[in-house]
Amino acid sequence: MTHAAILVAAMVLDAIFGEPDWLWKRFAHPAVLMGRAVGWADEALNHGRNRRAKGVLTTAALGGMAIAIGAAIEALPGGAVLETLAAAVLLAQRSLTDHVRAVAQGLRQSLPAGRHAVAMIVSRDTADMDEAAVSRSAIESAAENLSDGVVAPVFWFLLAGLPGLLLYKIVNTADSMIGYRTPRHEAFGWAAARLDDALNLIPARLTALLIAAVHLRFDIWPEVRRDARLHKSPNAGWPEAAMAASLGIALAGPRSYGGEMRDFPFVNPDGRRDLTAADIESAAAALWRTWALLLCLVAILAIA
Repeated sequence: MTHAAILVAAMVLDAIFGEPDWLWKRFAHPAVLMGRAVGWADEALNHGRNRRAKGVLTTAALGGMAIAIGAAIEALPGGAVLETLAAAVLLAQRSLTDHVRAVAQGLRQSLPAGRHAVAMIVSRDTADMDEAAVSRSAIESAAENLSDGVVAPVFWFLLAGLPGLLLYKIVNTADSMIGYRTPRHEAFGWAAARLDDALNLIPARLTALLIAAVHLRFDIWPEVRRDARLHKSPNAGWPEAAMAASLGIALAGPRSYGGEMRDFPFVNPDGRRDLTAADIESAAAALWRTWALLLCLVAILAIA
């Protein structure tokens, strides 16, 4: 089977089954195992001198191990079946939309329930959020994680099979854990953060294009390019800006981290700001439409 054919099956499996609790209560999820490996390296090596060099070697070692594991699985008898199952597990379309819709459901119950649900998917302070802030946070997370959790894994599997997908996932996991400009991680996590930026360069822009395409809004591209540059990340701003412009809403803006309010600019500042649970549902629907377009494109490649 080709990489594209395997991906079609994996994407459908992920969309149907998502992350079954009964399975991951009995076995450690591969993402959890990756997180443990990164955490061990952080504790064991992130101290003393030459932290940047240690971080470079750690990132290289983790990446090499991921590639080797992927190649070994591909070489096994029945490798195509194992690749399909592994890819399905490492895609996050169903779990992403479920978590995003949980925020909308929470908001419909009460504002505290909405805050609690959004705190599960964002790292910013949620205790004092109003309904609009909760909604913005959920939609921003939806857009960014569509790129990180769906489009980028599909992209790298198409290019390099399971080794490429596992390399992307371990680097993305490392970036989420140690890729911060803090006194502890700025040096040690430098390599993981830079490599993650490189691996997401094309997928983030592809995600923005797919979002615009499913809304038939190619006219928004100048605004997407403009607003994407407002984000502190070189990549995350692209899907976020595309989602904001496609839905006609404003995203980002001021938010609090660790009790400190930070004055981030609004993305699509002329868009509507009084967001509600209905806007979260619109974003979740956009996730599924984008997934469907991506599935069609992969299926065309499989047939070709």
